[in-house]
Amino acid sequence: MDKRKICVVTGSRAEYGLLFWLMQGIQADPELELQIIVTGMHLSPAFGLSHKAIEIDGFTINAKVEMLLSGDSPVAIAKSLGLGIIGMADALENLQPDIMVVLGDRYEIFAAAQAAMIARIPLAHIAGGDTTEGAMDEAIRHSISKMSHLHFVTNEAAAERVRRLGENPEHIYNVGSPGIDYIKRLQIIPRNELERILNFEFKDKNLLITFHPVTLDPVPSQEQLNELLEALDSLSCETGLIFTKANADMEGQRINQMIEDFVASHSNARVYSSLGQLLYLNTIAYVDAVVGNSSSGLYEVPSFKKPTVNIGDRQKGRIQAGSVINCLPRADRILEAICLAFKMDCSHTLNPYGDGNSSKRIISILKSISCYQDLLKKRFY
Repeated sequence: MDKRKICVVTGSRAEYGLLFWLMQGIQADPELELQIIVTGMHLSPAFGLSHKAIEIDGFTINAKVEMLLSGDSPVAIAKSLGLGIIGMADALENLQPDIMVVLGDRYEIFAAAQAAMIARIPLAHIAGGDTTEGAMDEAIRHSISKMSHLHFVTNEAAAERVRRLGENPEHIYNVGSPGIDYIKRLQIIPRNELERILNFEFKDKNLLITFHPVTLDPVPSQEQLNELLEALDSLSCETGLIFTKANADMEGQRINQMIEDFVASHSNARVYSSLGQLLYLNTIAYVDAVVGNSSSGLYEVPSFKKPTVNIGDRQKGRIQAGSVINCLPRADRILEAICLAFKMDCSHTLNPYGDGNSSKRIISILKSISCYQDLLKKRFY
């Protein structure tokens, strides 16, 4: 019996970290053949050429789809999306997968989904059904759900939203977040070793900060970041500040430049293009709080029993653990939230996004379906 070809698409290091154990499981299964398409930030020198990390981990990359233009304007992003569809069409023609697996809501994944739909390749979507009112990711995520045939959602509220989109309830599976799979298997690096790797000495208090563009917010991203940097500037120099750069989105380059300028004048701060999942999660283990507007603050951080300061509306609508502090994008409110985070006891926090067995569930479901092509004809439920 021929192996079933499962094609996984990844466009960023953070997303790859969420997919890692799923890819490992597919690769190890004697009945399945793993195909990998990398695109987006993985292939960009500005984001560390992170496709190399995938190969170091022992995976074979079957196709590389270049799509990122150098600019971060709406025109550049729209052109990148078009290039992505063209490149994905060629990759899928060559690989001929039985099913494609994608995660999330970025425009690189949107390009892959559109190409798969036209090529009549069934699509399995992870983390559909969430809602994020402050970013255009919301529309992309729901659009991918409508093009998908299997839905691996992370929580019951998301499952209900996908049902309300008219998707077949029999093909909606609440499997939890695959990001927790990585945390469950994580071996914590000793603090002094992590300091050596990061070239950063932890202080009395420490924050991990990730701020992404807010593409639909009436308050521009740069203004919101200015407020955040003002709040951080008010903290003691004995507070360590660890920044990771913004995604390749509109305004992303300007945000990253602002962060670099701030770090250049603050000896207690460092900025990294991308830590990758291993170093990122290990850093969470040693900081006192995570600050910004990244989904990781809601998905992964609660599993470490650490507080999250969630700024603005970018993640508005997602279910949240009790360790998440929401605040307006104003310096005084951000500073107030950080001070509260420093005093919070999160030892009893429960992560609402699953138990760390998401990847096993997804693989089991993929193997249980006798014919993926039978999924192609959909009707509105």
